[in-house]
Amino acid sequence: MPEAFIGLGSNLCGESEGVYKDPKMQIQQAIKKIGGHSKINILAVSSLYQTGAIGPGDQPDYVNAAVKIETSLGAQGLLEALQLIENQQGRIRVERWGARTLDLDILVYDQLIENTQHLTLPHPRAHERAFVLAPLMDLKPDLVIPDHGKVIDLLANCSMQGIVRLNN
Repeated sequence: MPEAFIGLGSNLCGESEGVYKDPKMQIQQAIKKIGGHSKINILAVSSLYQTGAIGPGDQPDYVNAAVKIETSLGAQGLLEALQLIENQQGRIRVERWGARTLDLDILVYDQLIENTQHLTLPHPRAHERAFVLAPLMDLKPDLVIPDHGKVIDLLANCSMQGIVRLNN
């Protein structure tokens, strides 16, 4: 079965039914939902990290994590499953890089390189973001992000300023 790595991020609590009280709970619930999918098996879960927001305006800090999975879903099917979970947890797509209740990204899918209208693999900025690389380091330091290199080497070139490992 294909192996994939999913990045999770949240910096808003929700205000509607089915949305959780804080970003940490959003991430924890999303991990449960990912693992509850009949065609996804979670192999490992990273620590949670608190990171400063990147994007417009004065946003609250993010909570970030990553999961290593195996799945019988294709890359597009996995994307659709993750977007359904985002929607169930109150995700509203308003502003690029804006605050959000939940963001689920396919970071790497079985070393696939793909660029379609709806999906780019590997994630186009994963290799340069410490808030993505730190959780991946927990899961598989020698993971190769296609066309960019190993996580351990990429993270050595990133600033960890403002990134704090949380007690899970």
